[in-house]
Amino acid sequence: MLDFRLQVFYTVAKRLSFTKAAAELFVTQPAVTKHIHELEQQFGTTLFERLGNQIRLTPAGEIALRHAETILGNYRQLQYDLSVLKGQHSGTLRLGASTTVAQYVIPPILARFHERYADVKISLVSGNTQQIEQALLNHDIELGIVEGRTHLHELRYTPFVRDEIVLISHIDHPLAQRDEITVDELKSQPLVLRERGSGTLEVIEHALRQIGVKLSDITVEMYLGSTESIKSYLTHSRCLAFISIYAVENELQAGTFRVLDVKGLTIQRDFYTIQRQGATERLAETFLNFAERQRP
Repeated sequence: MLDFRLQVFYTVAKRLSFTKAAAELFVTQPAVTKHIHELEQQFGTTLFERLGNQIRLTPAGEIALRHAETILGNYRQLQYDLSVLKGQHSGTLRLGASTTVAQYVIPPILARFHERYADVKISLVSGNTQQIEQALLNHDIELGIVEGRTHLHELRYTPFVRDEIVLISHIDHPLAQRDEITVDELKSQPLVLRERGSGTLEVIEHALRQIGVKLSDITVEMYLGSTESIKSYLTHSRCLAFISIYAVENELQAGTFRVLDVKGLTIQRDFYTIQRQGATERLAETFLNFAERQRP
C-alpha cells in the first residue's frame, strides 16, 4: 500500500548513505539508486546532491523528508488502528532510553509487554539523555525514557519512575558493617564515579552541593564510563561508589554489596517519558499505559 520508494528515500535521507540504506532495507544498492532516480523524475527535481563519496539533501530533499516523516508516521498509525479494530495489536514501536533505564529499568517491562502484545515489533536504542532527545526530534524513535534535569520545549516530559542513587561498598569493605557514615568520612574515602558529562554524575554533584560538598572535596580514584564497569571495579578495590538502586538490586539481594547511608544526604531523580509536542502515537500510548501498570 505504501510506496516503497518513499521508504527508500526516507532511509537514504536519514542515513545519508545509499550503501547503509540498502543494507537496512535488504535490497541492492543499484535498486536504491533506481528508486531514488524514479522519485526525482516523478517530482521533477533532485533530492540529493552528490559530493564525491558523500551525499546531502537538497532544499527539495529537505521538504520531501519532512513530508515523508509525516506520511510514514500516519501509515504506522493506520496499520495499528486497523489491527486494533480486528481485535489485534500489531505494528512497530521504536523506543529510546538513557543508559540506566535501558539496562536496568525497561527490559523486564519489555518482556512482559511482548508476552501480552506478541505481534508488536519493538526496537530499543540506548544513549545519553541528549542523544535520546535528539533521536526523538529526528523522528528516529516514537518514545523515549530519560534521566536529566534539563527539558527541551519541543518535547513533552512526563514523570515515569523515581530513582534513588545510593552509596555502595563491597561486602569486604571496612565500612560495610556500618549503616551510616558521616560527610567527613565520605570525603576521606576513595570513590569511583561515572564519567564527566554523564547525567548520573550531574545529579550526584547537585545533591552534594546541597549539603555544602563540592566534587573537589572528595577523593575520586577513577571515573568510569558505565555502571557495570563501576560494579566490577568495586569487587576488586576498596572504593565506594554512587549507583542507581535499580543497578544493584541483584548484588544487594546476593549480599555482594552493601548500601551505606550518608548522614544528611539523599540523592533522588526522576526518569521521564518523552514525546514530541503535539504528537499522538497510539501504539506508544498503549505501551505507556501498560508500563504504568508494570513499572517498579
